[in-house]
Amino acid sequence: MRTRLSYASLPLLAALIGGLALSGCNVGPRYARASVPAPPAYKELTPESFKETDGWKTAQPQEGVLRGKWWEMFQDPELNALEEQVDVSNQNINSYEAQFQQARALILENRASLYPSATTAPTAQRSRASSTEALSTAGKQINITSNNYSLPLNISWEADIWGRVRNTVLGYTYSAQASAADWENARLSARANLALAYFQLRGQDTLAQLYQETIESYQQALELTRARYETGIDSDESVAQAESTLKDAQAQATNLGIVRAQQEHAIALLVGQPASAFSVPVKPLQARPPAIPFGVPSDILQRRPDVAAAERDMAAANAAIGAAKAAFFPSISLTGELGYQTAHISQWLNWPSRVWALGPSVSQTIFNAGAIRAAVTEAKAVQEQQTAQYRQTVLTAFQQVEDALASLRILSREIQQQDEAVRASGRYLTLAEDRYKSGIDPYLNVLSAQTTVLADRQTAANLRIQQILASVQLVEALGGGWDAAQLPSPQQLVSK
Repeated sequence: MRTRLSYASLPLLAALIGGLALSGCNVGPRYARASVPAPPAYKELTPESFKETDGWKTAQPQEGVLRGKWWEMFQDPELNALEEQVDVSNQNINSYEAQFQQARALILENRASLYPSATTAPTAQRSRASSTEALSTAGKQINITSNNYSLPLNISWEADIWGRVRNTVLGYTYSAQASAADWENARLSARANLALAYFQLRGQDTLAQLYQETIESYQQALELTRARYETGIDSDESVAQAESTLKDAQAQATNLGIVRAQQEHAIALLVGQPASAFSVPVKPLQARPPAIPFGVPSDILQRRPDVAAAERDMAAANAAIGAAKAAFFPSISLTGELGYQTAHISQWLNWPSRVWALGPSVSQTIFNAGAIRAAVTEAKAVQEQQTAQYRQTVLTAFQQVEDALASLRILSREIQQQDEAVRASGRYLTLAEDRYKSGIDPYLNVLSAQTTVLADRQTAANLRIQQILASVQLVEALGGGWDAAQLPSPQQLVSK
């Protein structure tokens, strides 16, 4: 038996279904960000130790936070120009941008399920019935061919009473926000890697300058020993020692070109240019470590893109639990058909040819061998996993900031000590050269002093390279001046 609804019942039915949808409940758990203990302050660099740390002698880093173009703190125009190219040319960043756009599209795709869908399939059909069966009640043969013209409009809508669709959309919204944070983290990583590569390259230029000065000094020493040998004051052994020292220094200087070339190629990749057509002029390292405002550990929760991404992933996993739980409850749908249907094309769109049907349907899973319960258990396990990853990301952030602060504090003291060692070894070399020229000591003493001076100066240069790299690493560990408030809102994610 088929029951047709009257036109008068349509508003009542629509109001009933709409009321159920609007008053629908969310069967998922409420979201709360997982707690992570944050210490009140960093221990590795305190105001008491500022006076012993380069760059912090007059600054007060705890009074502010990183903002804007952090690389400009290093006051290097060439670095500034390279950093400006990262956003538009780095293909890795472009890839993360495309992933973000995919995440936005998934929101809109699933959000469409909150609204009715309408389809149409117009048909025009001519058919022939069997002539042996097409008989009228009077026993006479009737027309065995017929026409059918149909213009239907099928409408269907599933009421999201239990929040399955809403939680799904919410989950994709949080995932899109996590994707936006991943995109920002890719920017931060590319910019930091560019600064690291740039300063490492400049560090190689500094070492090259050091070796050039050393080679010139060794060349003068070789000429001196040759002159003394030719006049019979010294032996050929001293000449051989001086020549060996010179050639060894030249070989080490040549070897520096490997690292410099690799860093130059890395910079080319980061700014999206072919390594074969890219070069950076030679210039020794001149940048000094700036005073970087590092705030307090709790700032990390809002200022690290990777922490923000992990937190949004945790929220998305929480929403997925609600979507999974909705499968325990019945699904209520409203379907309808409106249109025109007739056997004569001249009457196809006439009012008497109209047809319609409207009615709700309810479906409920009775038995599926525990599949729904298993899906809910899986969703809860994913949420626990994301919570653990979020906490681990925060703890890693604390560690990275402390590592960089410790490096800056300890390197400042070590550089001072190494500078004293350089001065002492320089004095040692002067004394050894004077005693050699006076004929008191053999050239071997000069050779030993030269080796000590070169090693000490090389160590001092490497410490300064480490110091500037630690400054960049601290900036990256602090989030590069980003803030979680910059994440796109749900409204912005669905706007065009």
